[in-house]
Amino acid sequence: MKVLGIETSCDETAAAIVDGEGRILANRVLSQLEEHRPYGGVVPEIAARSHLDHLDRLIQEAFAEAGLGLDEIDGVAATAGPGLIGGVFVGVLTAKAMAAARGLPFIAVNHLEGHALTVRLTDEVAFPYLLLLVSGGHCQLLAVRGVGRYERYGTTIDDAVGEAFDKTAKLLGLGYPGGPLVEKAAARGNPARFSLPRPMLGRPELDFSFSGLKTAVRNQIEKLESFGEQDAADLAAAFQEAVGEVLADRAGRALIRFREETGSVGPLVVAGGVAANARLRARLQDCAGEAGTRLVAPPPALCTDNAAMIAWAGLERLRLGLTDPLTFAPRPRWPLDSLTAAA
Repeated sequence: MKVLGIETSCDETAAAIVDGEGRILANRVLSQLEEHRPYGGVVPEIAARSHLDHLDRLIQEAFAEAGLGLDEIDGVAATAGPGLIGGVFVGVLTAKAMAAARGLPFIAVNHLEGHALTVRLTDEVAFPYLLLLVSGGHCQLLAVRGVGRYERYGTTIDDAVGEAFDKTAKLLGLGYPGGPLVEKAAARGNPARFSLPRPMLGRPELDFSFSGLKTAVRNQIEKLESFGEQDAADLAAAFQEAVGEVLADRAGRALIRFREETGSVGPLVVAGGVAANARLRARLQDCAGEAGTRLVAPPPALCTDNAAMIAWAGLERLRLGLTDPLTFAPRPRWPLDSLTAAA
């Protein structure tokens, strides 16, 4: 079984083909970073136009890389939400057209499910497991019990963690995108120089909050008589340590609940763009070890948005007969735990 995946939910245009043995036969990703950098963030209209300009070529390149023709795949999967709706429409309509032209199954994939199932592609992780999903638009803890079977334990009440990294990078004058630049600056910094809050630390509920942490960084900058490169590095390090401590605390408490509810010592899985941060991975590795389990994370290239995860999620759903009609409407908002009722 082979599935083509299409990803256009934000600022990466991507096409990939995976097979039922977990092999990535092709994985093409085009970043729009340079198009959005002058604006300090993703501009939805520019993103959608870029997807429209490049998606057909990337699909052709994916088939060429895999050495396959359209008649040699078993289904077409596309991110159908959540995401920037203009871009989502581009990917979904392209996938529907291909499926209709060849009589292939169409699979509307929830972008978050793509992240949630990536470790089953890369590490063959069995159900159930606890997922920490951390990206520019999402910060959630979910019990993953099966394909389409998710229970949300907690989510952010304000900023997603990736959004907080971007906003902090802007305050520190580091540029865009914030995550890699904050991590790079933090490597040169002293995390103990500035005292920053740990929002929600120790609270029994499993939600997150990061807007106050971002405000605390701004307040520290305003207290300084002058602000230089080393100040930025020290604040970046302090911010990163605060985020790491909060994520580890929330995940540790979620692992306790997960074990009580499932009786499983399944792994802690971290996915999403922020999962590429090495320091945060190290904190979560310690957290998992203390809970008597292990941390599993996809390779960094499969943490950020990509079509291989969409193709794999589509393949997992296709195996179970979970396909979608060509009338399926793209969704700008689509909570992952809502799939449980529908599946």
